[in-house]
Amino acid sequence: MAEKFQNFIAGKWCEADSGERFENRNPANWDEVIGTFPKSGKSDVERAVKSARAAFRKWSLTPAPVRGEIMKRAGDLMVERKEEIAQLMTREMGKVIDETRGDTQEGIDTAFYAFGEGRRLFGHSVPSELPNKTQWSYRRPIGVAGIITPWNFPMAIPTWKIFPAILSGNTVVFKPASDTPATATKFIELLLEAGVPEDVLNIVHGGGSSVGTAIVEHPDIDLISFTGSSQVGRIINSKAGAGLKRVSLEMGGKNAQLVMNDANLELALDGVLWGAFGTTGQRCTATSRLIVQEDVHDEFVEMVIERAKQLKLGDGLDESVDVGPVINEGAREKIHKYVQIGQEEGATLKLGGNIADDGDLAKGWFYQPTIFSDVTPEMRIAKEEIFGPVLSILKVKDLQEGIEVMNNVEYGLSSSVYTQDINAAFEGIRDIDCGITYINGPTIGAECHMPFGGCKSTGNGHREGGWEVYEFYTETKTIYVDHSGRLQRAQIDNR
Repeated sequence: MAEKFQNFIAGKWCEADSGERFENRNPANWDEVIGTFPKSGKSDVERAVKSARAAFRKWSLTPAPVRGEIMKRAGDLMVERKEEIAQLMTREMGKVIDETRGDTQEGIDTAFYAFGEGRRLFGHSVPSELPNKTQWSYRRPIGVAGIITPWNFPMAIPTWKIFPAILSGNTVVFKPASDTPATATKFIELLLEAGVPEDVLNIVHGGGSSVGTAIVEHPDIDLISFTGSSQVGRIINSKAGAGLKRVSLEMGGKNAQLVMNDANLELALDGVLWGAFGTTGQRCTATSRLIVQEDVHDEFVEMVIERAKQLKLGDGLDESVDVGPVINEGAREKIHKYVQIGQEEGATLKLGGNIADDGDLAKGWFYQPTIFSDVTPEMRIAKEEIFGPVLSILKVKDLQEGIEVMNNVEYGLSSSVYTQDINAAFEGIRDIDCGITYINGPTIGAECHMPFGGCKSTGNGHREGGWEVYEFYTETKTIYVDHSGRLQRAQIDNR
């Protein structure tokens, strides 16, 4: 019998008010039910927000270094249970076990980084323009944070958001993706075991239209952090903006790897295979486009095809598997539709292009690693996010054309340039319109202590990760102390 999971609201594990539940299944074997979860709604969110609001003052007055010590304990627990978490995550969302171990390690790294930031929530002290006057700024928590996360990194992304939120002194109402609620629940259990007060954290399972919308529109939610599609992000931004909420959006990508004539082709080959087919292409930073300078184009395309043919599909718990399933049937249908669009547009299908359903693969949602050549910049497969194992290859004359093609999309998340020319590398760093650029590395591989995010339709200017995320979860307060014993009227008396 499948395990029955619950919401955690107001310090208690509980059912949804509706009494309804939904199933969570293994995308590599749809017959396997991971568990059932509460199908929550507005009233459940209401109770969670009320609890988080009541807990805010006491938690915000807890010294930040003390909050940081709890983050450290959470990280230690994650180290102890890394394999357990990874196994659950692979069963729940399909990516290969090495990747779910990495996903968990990202959460561990984020915990330990948060531990240090508990002693580094710096403000500024600057000299006054007037005598006998002292001034400084400090950072203070905002209130209740609504956290809405996707399914593709079900441990890493919640840690990116929740660790800095609670380390900064905020309380949390958390809606994980309905495709990966078990990993999210495991994370909350670990935080509670580490010592986060029970009323500081709330997890409410359910759909975006019910739970997500209720979080975004609730007047007592002060800030929203969302990772997901650009379409949904725009809706959230509009609704939350009406309430003057602070909003961080991390959305889509159409990332490209540019390979120049002088590149180390073997290194570039490793990069594009990992970038395009790691996580079955289901990353916002996945390499969806490969842009190759014309002199090495034909040779490199053949190298990519030959290596991609060797990739093994299957259940991600099998250590020999390279590529797992896509997340669900709807995702596979969308991917296959884009493959048909690419063929209709005149691109050349060089590899794959079909649903993989032989033998044990028939039990899950598998799709062949797919490669198109002869792709032009205005084709839909070169401009729209597919979110699957589909790579579009484009040919360019030189660096300038390569950068122009890279920028010819509505997104601006990640990018990559392979070259031995330092001048070309720095020209790419300067001119590629993205939040992240790698030189001689794939478009994926972010580290937790660096800012993560993009521009254009990828985000709204805030960043996950590093020091910048703590600026999102705090407000700056400016302090002036006049110890002159007389009225000083700043610019009036000073000029």
